[in-house]
Amino acid sequence: MNVIAAVDKNWAIGNKNRLLTSIPADMKFFREKTSGHVVVMGRKTLESFPNGLPLKNRINIVLTGNRNYQVKDAVIVHTKEDLLEELKNYAPEELYVIGGGSIYEMLLPYCETAYITKIDHAYEADTFFPNLDEKPDWEMTEESEEQTCFDLEYVFSKYERKK
Repeated sequence: MNVIAAVDKNWAIGNKNRLLTSIPADMKFFREKTSGHVVVMGRKTLESFPNGLPLKNRINIVLTGNRNYQVKDAVIVHTKEDLLEELKNYAPEELYVIGGGSIYEMLLPYCETAYITKIDHAYEADTFFPNLDEKPDWEMTEESEEQTCFDLEYVFSKYERKK
């Protein structure tokens, strides 16, 4: 299973249920990686999308504790156990965990590859991604040249779980 996120210097990913910033090249990277695959998220992440609608050209799996929650064109599950059972229907390399914080935390132990856009800025934030640089079982295996979007510098990095 894969995980994909954009993080700031402190591994922050969001504030008040919104992304910290929007970098067009990062959005394009996200679309290219996840299109045609399965995206796994929590309810709040889904609701942060335009009109709260599932992402097009992907199978959207949403975890929520609300048993009455329904969304057209999304697979809704209510427990971690139900989620893990649902994920067995797909090849692990097809799966992309896309947030938010508690979903990343819950599913990171099941992931082998992490695509992390690292933004060289510290934002005010209330949601964080686990810091892979501090996790002994993860190593950065690729990093792009530094990119710039207006005054923001960032890199695309790939982490892999050590075998």
